[in-house]
Amino acid sequence: MTDRDNVLWLQCWRDQRTDFNQKTVNQLLTKFWPGLDLAQGSRVFVPLCGKSFDMIWLANQGYEVIGIELSPIAVRAFFRENNLRPARRQVGRFTLWQHGRLSILCGDYFSLTLAVLGHIDAVYDRAALTALPEEIRKHYVAHLRLIVPEVAMVFLLTTEDAEEKETLSQAFGVAEEIKILYSENFDIELIHVESEFEADPESPDQLPERTEYKVYRLLVKPRNQLPMIDHKKPVKLYLK
Repeated sequence: MTDRDNVLWLQCWRDQRTDFNQKTVNQLLTKFWPGLDLAQGSRVFVPLCGKSFDMIWLANQGYEVIGIELSPIAVRAFFRENNLRPARRQVGRFTLWQHGRLSILCGDYFSLTLAVLGHIDAVYDRAALTALPEEIRKHYVAHLRLIVPEVAMVFLLTTEDAEEKETLSQAFGVAEEIKILYSENFDIELIHVESEFEADPESPDQLPERTEYKVYRLLVKPRNQLPMIDHKKPVKLYLK
């Protein structure tokens, strides 16, 4: 991100403006992650991890979990709130906090290299992509491709607001932005959609608007493979 974006993110944690942080483990993670059949002991990367409880759940399933987070306040809070006493050491530009199967690199995601990250088997992205400004997202995805080996897969959760004049088939399919961002370097599989009508807390007099919660599975393409999008498997759709 830009220096300005980094400053704003760090200020959010200093001011405790962290409403984006979930208080419990994500239900879509617990429901659909087991279907990936990822072997215990596999290494899972969680970009822009904050103090997510999802990392605790992943570690409890037997995975080695490594996150990256810019704010030292968030990293310290993660270990303190989970009653963990991590060891700390410097790794290049990063401070590595580590306890058992849990590790967090404190530093700038865009400075992360494959050498520092090491081998990973999967990426878990619940809010990293959606937390970034739209103009930064393509750089986030491009950098992810640089540091993720071809054998890894990405488990991506998104929250997508209904677009004006969007048909139901478009809303329940792969989002256009996801195609633009990922299709060059990843095969895209949409495996689940939940559609909910939600009121805007800042505009309580307005009618509730539809929001889609989607689960994607992305496979890294070999560098010599032509772009394609995989729609072979049926999408599971739930309306609420």
